[in-house]
Amino acid sequence: MLRTAVALLLALAACRPRANPIDVLQSGTWIDLSYSFDSTTIYWPTAQPFRLEVVSAQRTAAGFYYAANNLSAAEHGGTHLDAPIHFAKGKWTTDQIPLDRLIGPAVVVDVSAAVTRTGADYLVAARDFMDWEAAHGALPAGAIVLVRTGWGARWPDRARYLGTTKTGQEAVAELHFPGIAPEAARWLLGRKVHAVGIDTPSLDYGRSKTFETHVSLLGENVPGLENLANLDRLPATGAFVLALSMKIGGGSGGPLRIVAWIPNP
Repeated sequence: MLRTAVALLLALAACRPRANPIDVLQSGTWIDLSYSFDSTTIYWPTAQPFRLEVVSAQRTAAGFYYAANNLSAAEHGGTHLDAPIHFAKGKWTTDQIPLDRLIGPAVVVDVSAAVTRTGADYLVAARDFMDWEAAHGALPAGAIVLVRTGWGARWPDRARYLGTTKTGQEAVAELHFPGIAPEAARWLLGRKVHAVGIDTPSLDYGRSKTFETHVSLLGENVPGLENLANLDRLPATGAFVLALSMKIGGGSGGPLRIVAWIPNP
């Protein structure tokens, strides 16, 4: 953990040569890109939802207050990580993902206007990323790409966010939300990005039956970050992201606390 903190400070300092790393941190703003895990957290319709069991929330006989809970949930729900093994046998498990794939410079590709025009089944195309490059320059190798569809405004309304309030397998056929087209995923691989995130329940859109975007990205050890919050608060370029999930040995993903640092104007 210390090495990770030092690496972060050095990376941030590199943004401003000769600057004191602590001064750099204090000259920016931290943005939480995660939703809280509670009774309203949205999970895939076939997944076990988040449950919190109160073990203690009282003053003990010894005179001190003691709170403790048990929790349970599926790996994939709420703001979470998709480890590559989730859709690619033999690829990285949650605990095997190198930290430099989850910590680094981020770019935000905003397609929310297109989603508003087109509707819930919008597929982010390679052209959307090309348009971003035309405005901001080439996507840098090693970037964490965050796709803003505007869908986060619907959280935690399950009906509006997923397209259905049903659970179980029958609900899957009713899912409607934007995602990344398979050809766009393959285009991103050509830019050698380190991770891809989105403010919807899945990298693939709700109507997908084959999850080709997951297969393409995760098959090349590119982790996915799903159900992200507050992407509207980030600039197109200039943010620095830490996307650290629960370190589950052999896991296919896990709950994610993702934050972004942006320099103050």
